[in-house]
Amino acid sequence: MKNIARMALTNGMVLGEDVYSYQNQLLYPKDTVVDDAVITKLSRYSIMVVTVKDEEDFATTHFEKVRLSAGFKSFELTYHNCMAIFRKHMQAFVENKTTVKMSTLMEIYNTLSSRATSGEQLLDYLYNMLPSEDDLTHAHCLNSALIAGVFGAWLELDEAGIQRLIQCGFFYDIGKLKLPQDLLWKSGKLTELEFTQLKTHTMLGFDMLKDCDVDVHILKATLMHHERCDGSGYPSRLRSSQIDIYAKYIAIIDAYEAMTSARTYRQSLNPFQVIANFEHDGYIKYDEAILRPILSHIAATQLGYNVRLSDDREAQIIKINENALSRPLLQAGIVQLDLSKEPGVEIVSIY
Repeated sequence: MKNIARMALTNGMVLGEDVYSYQNQLLYPKDTVVDDAVITKLSRYSIMVVTVKDEEDFATTHFEKVRLSAGFKSFELTYHNCMAIFRKHMQAFVENKTTVKMSTLMEIYNTLSSRATSGEQLLDYLYNMLPSEDDLTHAHCLNSALIAGVFGAWLELDEAGIQRLIQCGFFYDIGKLKLPQDLLWKSGKLTELEFTQLKTHTMLGFDMLKDCDVDVHILKATLMHHERCDGSGYPSRLRSSQIDIYAKYIAIIDAYEAMTSARTYRQSLNPFQVIANFEHDGYIKYDEAILRPILSHIAATQLGYNVRLSDDREAQIIKINENALSRPLLQAGIVQLDLSKEPGVEIVSIY
């Protein structure tokens, strides 16, 4: 809400607070829609300033409120400026083998991460970003680097480890810049031939980086981030003990970024839908010791929010179920709902 001079009022604005005369007489209750008659009466009673609702006050979900906030708008502008710089440097490397200075990438990271007051807020900001179709691959890498900083802190890595993980985030999917955009972002199911071509991005990226002066973990994360602990991944069907620890981190970051980014063919998944997708694999494909604390942290950040369920009920999140992180305990009026006992009900929005 914001205070506004009576003379600046226009028809259609909505009062955010009750308006009283100087004799303490209620002139208009909050939520009154301003029209000529309202403005005339306020003038007659010499009301100089009133409170009106702004865009954010009309938002219905948490993420709509984030998107309309001044902080997000500032971040969005900075993000687009940084994206232009990031894209220029990465394209120069892919096309001309021009060295990308790590200090330049870390400056981009620091500029963007400093625009958020916490890791949780940074994730909220990224959730609301809508990159152009031409920037989808670059945005995926830039977002992954920003997410890496948040997850690295949650995992209590030391400063050197967090920096290394951020740098892995910038580079691990660089091989995709060698593949056609219509293959990478096809909305329908890939054919077997298309999927075989897509899987080459790990080797393409490794080949591009192997002769560069980069940390060995960046090389391994680039090559191994689609390996899975149960041996079902690619390119080498490695099992857990054979996969580099930073590749394990990046595998989770890569999947999280994909699920929380909007695409032309689907909306971003909300945090509990993301957690449910990870839980579906039963902590078999990803390293449970890494994945579980990340999912626990994501779930804990939702405490206190209201949710709308798939059966149209509304409730508040009051407790996280550690044995089923995507199925929290809710309060709906005087009734408590345990979603772990209602498998057919899903959280469809958070506000």
